[in-house]
Amino acid sequence: MPIEKSMRAIAGTFVLLSLALGYLATPWWHLFTAFVGANLLQSALTGVCPMERLLERLGVKRESA
Repeated sequence: MPIEKSMRAIAGTFVLLSLALGYLATPWWHLFTAFVGANLLQSALTGVCPMERLLERLGVKRESA
């Protein structure tokens, strides 16, 4: 899976997981949802994404043009 799709899948999984944990365990998990959203916004504005760098280091390839 290319890095762009991997990042979307990870972000979506984090959001759904933290919402479920916020509902089932404690609402404090919703702060993690806010963190993911803030990171997505920061990435869109600056072009810098920590998850992208991590995935590159793990060997996930970019989609070829």
